[in-house]
Amino acid sequence: MNYYAVFDVGGSSIKYALMNDLGEFIEKSFAPTPEASLKLFVDTVESIVKDFQKQYELRGIAISVPGAVNVETGHIGGVTALPYIHGPSLKELLQNRTHIRVEIENDANCAGLAEGWIGAAKDIKDYLCIVIGTGIGGAIVLDKKIRHGKNRFAGEFGYMIMEDYLEEPIGKTWSTLAATGGLITQVAMREGMEPNALTGEKVYELAEYGNKEIRNEIEKFVKRLAVGIYNLQYVIDPEKILIGGAISTREGFIEQINETLNQMKHDKDSLTIQVERCQFGNDSNLIGALYHFIQRQSMHGE
Repeated sequence: MNYYAVFDVGGSSIKYALMNDLGEFIEKSFAPTPEASLKLFVDTVESIVKDFQKQYELRGIAISVPGAVNVETGHIGGVTALPYIHGPSLKELLQNRTHIRVEIENDANCAGLAEGWIGAAKDIKDYLCIVIGTGIGGAIVLDKKIRHGKNRFAGEFGYMIMEDYLEEPIGKTWSTLAATGGLITQVAMREGMEPNALTGEKVYELAEYGNKEIRNEIEKFVKRLAVGIYNLQYVIDPEKILIGGAISTREGFIEQINETLNQMKHDKDSLTIQVERCQFGNDSNLIGALYHFIQRQSMHGE
């Protein structure tokens, strides 16, 4: 059995685990993400790795991070909440410090890989994973492999332009309108509230208490989600579309999207489009980061 140190780097915390090559957790914990120092970040990872090495021989270090990751070089592009991870190769820095092989992948891609390895997409080759949160991100997986695209922006579904593109230079994106953050913004505008006074859960509570205007906003939110999903099905035509993010665990949410998609089936020859919930929640990035490491290892004949 091989053992790995696996990290899921977020804006406020680093989740980490000792895992084996079956995707099983031996140990799991978290640490605060250093706010402004790459050196502190590398020190934190090295310290955790050394602790694991007291009990186990590690085969590698697998890391999930935000941003546009070049998996070959370990450089991270784009804009994230951690400016210091952009610039030097994180992969090289950590390998030089720990003397252990390191592999790095984007966090949404890791979530997608987890589902394809031992989750809701384990028996299929082509699927999309759509993660709904403050914005909308995700992963395109074809033949069990993440598709990164020329600029490493494949799967950034939230950039799709959806509405008001005739009146505005760009218009409103899918993230603006159909992410949980977009729903909160729309409800706050309608109710004359500050967006930071609301959460997705609070919005649904207000609707359940009988606020018809908020119910109407939720219906529009779900329809906008369904329109984006409809478009992606016809563009890529995957075997399955999976929905992740905290809101996906809400009772009835997936069913509401599927009912809306059913209503959009305009004739008997058009596709029947349905979505499923991602199987893994908070552990998905850890599981997917490990699978990415194993895939890369296999590519190099190791």
